[in-house]
Amino acid sequence: MNTSGFGWLQIVRLGLIQACLGAVVVVTTSTLNRIMVVELALPAVLPGFLVAWHYAVQMVRPRMGFGADRGQRCTPWMMGGMLVLGAGGVMAAAATVWMATQALYGTLLAMLSFSLIGLGVSACGTSLLALMAKQVPDDRRAPAATAVWMMMIMGFAVTAAVVGKLIDPYTPQVLLQVSAGLSGLTAVITALCLWGLEKNAVQAHTATQPQASAQGPQQNFKQALQEVWRDPLARTFTVFVFTSMLAYSAQDLILEPFAGAVHGFSPGQTTQLSGWHHMGVLIGMLAVAGAGSHWVAGRLGSVPAWMVGGCLMSALATVGLCSAALSEGWPLQANVVCLGVANGAFSIAAIATMMRLAGEGGPGREGTRMGLWGAAQAAAFGLGGLLGTAASDVAHAWLGEQRTAYAAVFGMQALMFTLSAVLALRLRKPPAAARERMQFDTSLCLKGGSRS
Repeated sequence: MNTSGFGWLQIVRLGLIQACLGAVVVVTTSTLNRIMVVELALPAVLPGFLVAWHYAVQMVRPRMGFGADRGQRCTPWMMGGMLVLGAGGVMAAAATVWMATQALYGTLLAMLSFSLIGLGVSACGTSLLALMAKQVPDDRRAPAATAVWMMMIMGFAVTAAVVGKLIDPYTPQVLLQVSAGLSGLTAVITALCLWGLEKNAVQAHTATQPQASAQGPQQNFKQALQEVWRDPLARTFTVFVFTSMLAYSAQDLILEPFAGAVHGFSPGQTTQLSGWHHMGVLIGMLAVAGAGSHWVAGRLGSVPAWMVGGCLMSALATVGLCSAALSEGWPLQANVVCLGVANGAFSIAAIATMMRLAGEGGPGREGTRMGLWGAAQAAAFGLGGLLGTAASDVAHAWLGEQRTAYAAVFGMQALMFTLSAVLALRLRKPPAAARERMQFDTSLCLKGGSRS
């Protein structure tokens, strides 16, 4: 691990790249979604399938991270990923326009486009997190994670607002022009942010870890992934990421319908409710960033404690939603704000923990570890929306009453958050004997592989 590491200028540059990544993605998953359903009158399941498909493609994240590990440079993967992502974004816009006259061919092109989007996000996002794991010092991890994710959220918000104005009134030509301009702009910003960013870091890393360059090429991808999976902490954290993100994403698509169906909220009021949730997420992120900074030095609790506490608080807040489903006078808005604070707290604490655990696997393994956890997150997000809405429909069919059905779904999410807290608690104290056993098994595997 680099003892000096990145300063705030380098962290902000990484945050700008993350904002560019989010800018392209939000247009393909939000703006194009709306155009397909409203302007083109296509079934809503089509954009839903395309978004789920781009998450499925992200199962390649571990392989992308392994490639960055072997090359010992993340810059080519970040720049290449952004270019692929931009190309996918432009092609997705062209596919949407094509659907108006040739629905079948437009849909096939859209599948190819969203495949490129998934590949681009995997290459750029995984390598960015791996570089942060290598170069961000311990006392900056939580604040750095907060800064980078806040910049990504800002990229979402600014891009959605600007693109919304530029394409109104909608015409296919304007959509293509805006999409091409956005992809070009994000590629230029990414190239400027990456200029010279990793050069000094790679030199310092090579000087302090000369064995890493010789260690990497000895293993193929399958061996490297098996080595990561043998680590009890890495395996437990993978399950934690999947479980917590599954619970987190499952609530997204049912919170607003629940507020409208059970509490009689108007569309504007449900949108405001989501805004309150996002505000709570921001507060939770800032709280963990402050607790993890070197100025506070753990006086507000450690990052692992925030991760456990955030999951438990999320479970309690989701139980509160069960009460909101069964009770007329429950303070729904306050409940949703508390849920947002808890979600923001555990998610940023999890990212900071992710960077710590990626570095504990030894030099030259950060990308593979980040890729594994990124794939778990993508799988959870891909399944979360589907399972959340499907569970809601099944509960409605079985129970035949809206309030009890929503309470059952929120109760299921509370159980998932509770399980996530138990897993997070296991990550606080590494099982030394298990880790020593894993290292011994890994050394035998490497020796056996070198003989063959």
